Amino acid sequence: MTSRPINEDDLQAFADGVLVGERLHEVTRFLAANPDAAKRISSYQKDAALLRSALAPVAAEPIPSRLNLANMIENRRPAQKRRLAPMAAAAIVLLAIGASGGWMLKGYSLPPIEGVAALAQEASASYSAFAGDRIRPVEVRADGSDTLKSFASSTLGETTIIPDLSKAGYRLMGGRAVPTPHGSGFMLMYDNDNGSRLVMLTRRMQVDQDRAMVASEQGGIHGWSWAKDGLGYSLVGMVGSEELHPIADDIRSQI
Repeated sequence: MTSRPINEDDLQAFADGVLVGERLHEVTRFLAANPDAAKRISSYQKDAALLRSALAPVAAEPIPSRLNLANMIENRRPAQKRRLAPMAAAAIVLLAIGASGGWMLKGYSLPPIEGVAALAQEASASYSAFAGDRIRPVEVRADGSDTLKSFASSTLGETTIIPDLSKAGYRLMGGRAVPTPHGSGFMLMYDNDNGSRLVMLTRRMQVDQDRAMVASEQGGIHGWSWAKDGLGYSLVGMVGSEELHPIADDIRSQI
């Protein structure tokens, strides 16, 4: 069945980080093929990141007692019915959390996924979108020149090291810039003699700027993700976590 065209609602949902599943992959492919749209969405994401940063001190404050649902119900109930208030308040709180993912703070809500968890999800989406492409899986091919490295550095805003995975039997195919809900990222793709492909996604981190390596799994795509000095890295592929772990360690030692 033909998927419906990408519209503005899809792009806004992508910018807000609420797209999941196949639609996330479709929008990722659309933005990769439409640089003007990708630039606009990246601008939205940067504005949202600045807004979250500005509101972070307020978000850390405890909920005022006057807005606590249990207190509000307790104050409104007749005295003879107040013994039922705790159960009613608990039910309302559970419904509120389920509906909004948390209480709304001054009209804004914090995103549900951040840090290396979000990075791992984005790397898996990039793998799903491009690893199966046999015609143009990468935007800039590895040709022995400095073109790919310059492209990566300009995307990430600083000098970038391209890891060598030849010890693990993987060749560098090339890379491409990819939009994410948290800003522009750079994707590298590798393959081996068995046709297995790996994807490494790198982007700047607003959350988890330094984070130890953690494992992930999404739809059969396994990965290891970490962050150092404000940059996040996620290596993913359709291979077992045990096989990926030493490769990810090798990358960490090179960066």
